[in-house]
Amino acid sequence: MPVRIFDAHCDVLNKLLENPELDFLHEEKLLDVTLDRMIESGIGVQNFAIYLSAPYSDQFRHVLESVDLFHERILSNRQIHFVQSKADLKLAREEGWIGALLSLEGVDALQGNLTYVRILFYLGVRSIGITWNHANWAADGVMEPRKGGFTARGMKLIKECNRLGIIVDVSHLSEKGFWELTELSDKPFIASHSNSSAICPRLRNLTDEQIASIIRINGVMGITFVPPFVHLEEPVTMDKILRHIDHVCSLGGSRHIGLGSDFDGIKEWVVGLEHSGKYHHFVNMLQKHYNEEDVEHFVYKNWYNFYENNLPE
Repeated sequence: MPVRIFDAHCDVLNKLLENPELDFLHEEKLLDVTLDRMIESGIGVQNFAIYLSAPYSDQFRHVLESVDLFHERILSNRQIHFVQSKADLKLAREEGWIGALLSLEGVDALQGNLTYVRILFYLGVRSIGITWNHANWAADGVMEPRKGGFTARGMKLIKECNRLGIIVDVSHLSEKGFWELTELSDKPFIASHSNSSAICPRLRNLTDEQIASIIRINGVMGITFVPPFVHLEEPVTMDKILRHIDHVCSLGGSRHIGLGSDFDGIKEWVVGLEHSGKYHHFVNMLQKHYNEEDVEHFVYKNWYNFYENNLPE
């Protein structure tokens, strides 16, 4: 039986926003994630991130345009089912549809307005990454030189996300912000697309202490396919990803590892994982190193179980 895939992060919506002529169904040159490729790889759930690059990043109307694109270009396909609740997640699995989650990567465009947060919840956004690499009104990103944490408004944002049931995502958040979040949040949080800094020492990756904290709160981290965060030397091959998985498992995280490809948010690719239609190569490699149960958890079940526990009723 084919293994289903749960990918916790892709940026195809950003490409569709900037290039309206792109065809989500079949485009093979400029899109990593297409409907054809998702079907080919047996993707069971895909999280679509709303990421706004400059000059779009500070205007809420572009967030709304991205939501509209999600409905018009993604959800308009009969094979795809919008996942906003536990029931939606279960239904997509039972019917064999591709479940589509909607997230926000970076809160810059919300401009500190919690009304916008509530509007996004009503529109189906179920997770929010606080920052991209730099500082915004809520917190410092991982590349911000001052290495600060949350602002007062950012702390209020976390409380509102907890109240609404929006999952907080720490990928790109500063380390100080990460540790402040462990005190601020009374709900489990995730790192949708982050690797281990012990294996590949880059700021975007997580320390052993951070990974242990995610494990302790029953969160999940999505191993990402961004080559510089997998291995420091090129070419980066798929087997290099195994070192990250092995390391997280050594920390007790075998049930807290998922996938977060970052497809369509990258300009270079792991050899053999150039787009979402090649997931079967990755699964085949995993099956040579891990037992069937572990592989299923890594590529699908850990994320599925997390969202089953943390989505609204």
